[in-house]
Amino acid sequence: MEIARAAAGLFVRQGLKGTRAEDIAQAAGIAPRTFYRYFAAKEEAVAPLYEAGARRWVEAVRAAPPGTSVPQALEDAVRSTLRPGAGESSDSWMWVRTLVRLTHSTPSLRRVWAEVCQTSERALSEVLAARVRAGTATDNDAEHAARAAHGDGTSRTGSTTRVGSTGSTTRVGSTGRVDSAAVDARLRFAAAVASAAVRAAVEGWAAGDGTGEDQPGPAELAVANLATLRDFPWDALTES
Repeated sequence: MEIARAAAGLFVRQGLKGTRAEDIAQAAGIAPRTFYRYFAAKEEAVAPLYEAGARRWVEAVRAAPPGTSVPQALEDAVRSTLRPGAGESSDSWMWVRTLVRLTHSTPSLRRVWAEVCQTSERALSEVLAARVRAGTATDNDAEHAARAAHGDGTSRTGSTTRVGSTGSTTRVGSTGRVDSAAVDARLRFAAAVASAAVRAAVEGWAAGDGTGEDQPGPAELAVANLATLRDFPWDALTES
C-alpha cells in the first residue's frame, strides 16, 4: 500500500504524464526493479487504493445484520463507506477524487479502474448470493411452520406459493426448486446493476468540482442510483 500511496501522491501533484515509474519507486523508497516486480506499469501502482475502497463497500454489504433486506444492505453500505471520515481522511478522499477523475482522460488508468470494478462486481455477486440463501432459509423455516400449523400451501398440481420476507410471492413448481442457473443469472445481473450504480455515482462525483455542503457526495449519489434495485424481485431468487 505504501507504493500505491506514493504513486497517488505523485499523480495528484504532478499528473500521470509527469510521473515515471522510477519516480514512484524513489518516493516509496524502493529500487525500480522492485517496483516492476509488483507492477507492470506505473498506472497499476494505484490499483490497491481503488481496490481498498471497493472492498470496504462489499464487506459492508456482507456485514449487514441478518434480516436486513438486500436493497437496504446495499444503501447502508454506501452510506457507511462512501463518505469522508469513513475509513479514510478528507485528504485521502481528495486523492480518490483526483485519481478517479484521471480515469476519464487516461485510457491506461481507466483500464485499471475498470478491472478493479469488475473484480468488485464478482465479489458482490457472491455476497448477494449468500444473503439471498440466508434469507431463503429463514423464509423456508417460517413456511414449514405455517404448513404444519395450517396444513395448507399445496395446490392440486403440487405447486406452492411462497411469501417472501419482503411480502412478494413466488410460484415454485412441484419439484420445490427454482432453476439454479436462472437464480445465478439474476444475481449476477443485480450485482452488475448495483456495481454500476455505485461506480456511476463515484465517477459523477469525481467529475464535478463542487465541494460545498449543498453538493451531493458519492454516498448520496449512490443511494439515489441504488433506488433502482428496491423493486427487484429478491424473493423470487429462492431455492428449497
